[in-house]
Amino acid sequence: MSTETTTNPALTTLTEEEQMFRQAVHDFAQGEIAPRAHAMDEAHKYEPDLLKSLFEMGLMAVDVPESHGGAGGTFFQSVLAVEEISRADAAVGVLVDVQNTLFNNALIRWGTDEQKSSYLPRIASEWVAAYALSEAGSGSDAFALAAKAELKGDQWVLDGQKLWITNAGEANLFLIFATIDPSKGYKGITAFLVERDDPGFSVGKRESKLGIRASSTCELVLDQCTIPANRVLGEVGKGYKVAIETLNEGRIGIGAQMIGVSQGALDASCKYAKERSQFGKPIASFQAMQHQLARCATLLEASRLLVYNAARLRDAGLPFVKEAAMAKLYSSEAAEEITSAAVEVFGGYGYTTEYPVEKLYRDAKIGKIYEGTSFMQLSTIAKLVLEG
Repeated sequence: MSTETTTNPALTTLTEEEQMFRQAVHDFAQGEIAPRAHAMDEAHKYEPDLLKSLFEMGLMAVDVPESHGGAGGTFFQSVLAVEEISRADAAVGVLVDVQNTLFNNALIRWGTDEQKSSYLPRIASEWVAAYALSEAGSGSDAFALAAKAELKGDQWVLDGQKLWITNAGEANLFLIFATIDPSKGYKGITAFLVERDDPGFSVGKRESKLGIRASSTCELVLDQCTIPANRVLGEVGKGYKVAIETLNEGRIGIGAQMIGVSQGALDASCKYAKERSQFGKPIASFQAMQHQLARCATLLEASRLLVYNAARLRDAGLPFVKEAAMAKLYSSEAAEEITSAAVEVFGGYGYTTEYPVEKLYRDAKIGKIYEGTSFMQLSTIAKLVLEG
């Protein structure tokens, strides 16, 4: 048996740079976001100056190269950012998540030099971006798209409707998927870059939601929307590759959002349990309460390990699709359980909007739905496990 000491760190061990980054985001999130979370949730919108601060902190372009105005960080750092921000407010967490793990990644990987030079500096400094795949008849069956695109001369003309598009209310730039030929199935899907002011494009109805209410979720309307021919992202007919690859990474981001929500709930529960007295002593002294908190802490730690592992694999250029699906599946289910337990820790107070845990409970539910439902994650995991 070898007696050599291993030098491989634990998954949750951060480099000095990662520790400094995480602390900076934590301080910002707790100082600037957390105090506004309740008011933004009630108002169903972000405070405008908060968006400006996110850009100034470099949090809207974490792994965009410095040469294009970004922070020049790693995908793992973007995951840390989403986690810490979601710990303060999941609605702000998803804003940062969609920008970084979906849109920015797609543009960096698939964009032409011209597209990157034109758009990366703007999304790093002032433009919110959105990712528009879903439609009324295209949810889990992501490629059953009805939105169409037709090349007319040197312009593309897009027609159709997109639903449930996160960040749509604030976004200046949209990654929109449409088909150039429905008879080709997924091979007709193409990705387009659409600006908010493009003719024939409009943002429609904003949904009223159970949770993450400050985050905008809107309908997009394409009515003879006309864009230049050079706004195709990737190749014509290869939009399905853009969608699949970015969604695989996006699932890690949602996992990070869920561990942030879970950590926020556990933080609040532990604090309250030590302050709240019954029968002459803090409820944290009762074994039943201790066991409940211990179970929540264990679920959270397992979630964090899955999410960090998937993010590390992605940064290392190793296969991570199965691990990303596992991370999203488990962390979203754990968040639902942990936030539910938090409401019970607070008792009757937990059911009121005066205390923070009812919001965390509402915010957690979306984790099992968007960017691939839990059923879809199970199907992906099963397929990859059976393939061996």
